[in-house]
Amino acid sequence: MEFASTDPSVVRSIRQRDLLNVWLRAAGRHRPLPRLDDFKPDRVADELADMMGFDVVGQGDAARFLITQEGARLTTTYGNDHIDPSKRTNRFLDDAIGPVRYANVITLYRMCLAHKRPAYSISMVQDDDGKDVSYERLLLPFGSGDAVEQIVGSYKSISIEGGFKIDNLMGLKPKAVPVILVRAIIDREFGTAPATPQSTGEIVELD
Repeated sequence: MEFASTDPSVVRSIRQRDLLNVWLRAAGRHRPLPRLDDFKPDRVADELADMMGFDVVGQGDAARFLITQEGARLTTTYGNDHIDPSKRTNRFLDDAIGPVRYANVITLYRMCLAHKRPAYSISMVQDDDGKDVSYERLLLPFGSGDAVEQIVGSYKSISIEGGFKIDNLMGLKPKAVPVILVRAIIDREFGTAPATPQSTGEIVELD
């Protein structure tokens, strides 16, 4: 599936939209990339279970992504509960999830690096009970210069069928192979978004 060039309205999750709005405000102060120190979402502690942080090591297709923070819920989603918590960070993403899963996700990360703009995807997968679950990834790039130095990722699992099982949802052998529904780079002109309960709704236009 090709990547679409789009605006922030592509993001479905309210909380991910809030995180994106914070990134946009920070990007309005520092271009071409906001600095990680300026990324200060409200109630971020409530979101850490669904978030990851990475340092970008290298450039272009040779870049690797060193995990600096791994959310507890993501550990369960990827079937990594058996790994000692002290060993879940300071390892590269390709080592952490293995070559098969890495091959399925690396394009999104590389597009985020290349465009220096948020990258977003939606995949559909099934839990152990066969319920359809929408898995939504939002990658936010940061840096002090012209190159992306850090990425903050938000990962949300949502099902319109109600409660679902997250155990090994995106593991090596999930119930069904994830089907990609959306791949997007959020790089279009940004307009005004409606306010949400968690956000001021402020959007900064980027050239």
